[in-house]
Order: sequence, then C-alpha cells, then structure tokens
Amino acid sequence: MNPPTHATSQKPRGRRSFRGWPPEVVAFFDGLEVDNSKSYWTAHKEFYSANVLGPMEALLAELAPEFGEGRIFRPYRDSRFSADKSPYKINIAAHIDAGYLSLSSDALGVGSGLYLPSPGQLTRFRAAVADERRGTELVGLVKDLRGKRIRVSARETLKSAPRGYASDHPRIELLRYKGLTAWKEWPVGAWLASAAPKRRVAEVLRATAPLREWLDRNVGAADGP
Repeated sequence: MNPPTHATSQKPRGRRSFRGWPPEVVAFFDGLEVDNSKSYWTAHKEFYSANVLGPMEALLAELAPEFGEGRIFRPYRDSRFSADKSPYKINIAAHIDAGYLSLSSDALGVGSGLYLPSPGQLTRFRAAVADERRGTELVGLVKDLRGKRIRVSARETLKSAPRGYASDHPRIELLRYKGLTAWKEWPVGAWLASAAPKRRVAEVLRATAPLREWLDRNVGAADGP
C-alpha cells in the first residue's frame, strides 16, 4: 500500500515482545495536540520512546514474518508547504509490506491497498475495473470486505465518470475511485493494553490479502522513480 505521507521513516528495532500500549498513551497524544511544542515533546520524549514507539516496534517485529518488514514514520511533521506549522504529529504510524498502521488518541487503524496511485497505476486500475472478468472479480472482493465491516473507498473520488468511460457503467462506483483502499479502525480503550491490537491488525491484513493480490496482478508498481 502506498503510505499516506511522504515523511521520512525509520526501521523498528523490535527487541521486546508486544504487550500492547498503556492507557497513558491516550493522554500523551491529547496533551501533544493541545501543546504541540518542543517543550512538551522534550518533557515527554522518554515516555514516547518507552510507551509509544517501543510497543509499535515490537508489534512490527512480530508481524514481519507474515506481513513483511515495517518502517515507523518519524514523529516530526513536514510543514514546509502547510499553513499548519505544528512540529509534531499527533499519532504514530508505520508502513509495512502489507499495509499501514496508525495509533492516535482516538483510534487504532489499519489499512491496505492503493492509496496514491501514479498516473500509470490509475490508468491500469481503471482498465482492470472496466474489464468484465477482472472487474467482476474486484466487485466480489469489495463486497466481501464490506461484509466484514472493513471500509473500502479511495482517497479521492471523481464526481462523474472518468474520461473515456460511460456514466452508466455497471462498475461506475469503482471507476470514479482514484485508487482503492481498505481500512478498519477501533476506538481506543482498555483493550489496547493487551495482545488484542496484534490480533485485530493481523485479521484485517489477512482479510485484505486478496485485494492486494488483485492490485498486484492488475495494477502493479508505481511508474518512474
């Protein structure tokens, strides 16, 4: 899945077993949202390393044998082209071969799919959706995921049919998507301080494997560097 950020990432160390995140993580992110300053960050950096970053590293290390290596995005925002100059992200996120993870004070989420397609990827995606055999297969995969309460959508959706395709095409919903992502999240709660996050994340990544395989076969990697 193309990660929804261009931030620099770092490899997880993953030296300890995953036992979840402590409840205080919610207060940490809430506090960072209210006081997004270097002074707050410096005062809580040790807590972040031990209780936010450390568990994510451990989780990625345990997911790696089945879902591929992970990289944790750095906590610093790239605000060069943004009106919001807040220096720190109010979540921790990671990209793995099979998808994307994010934890904030609101929810733990996991996603997979094609988030930011290159022009060539988007062209191939639409051609595959329009194809009767391949498009029908994708419709079945999407229906199955939605039946499992996994949201299937796109970062951007056209208001009308893309150029070259009829507005009454039987798969017009998918043709209007600029990419295709599957996403599920859970509100934070006491369950975070257990092995439950790993189980839930793994279940979603397994459920979305057929979608990733379809995208690999019919869309492929991004064009260019």
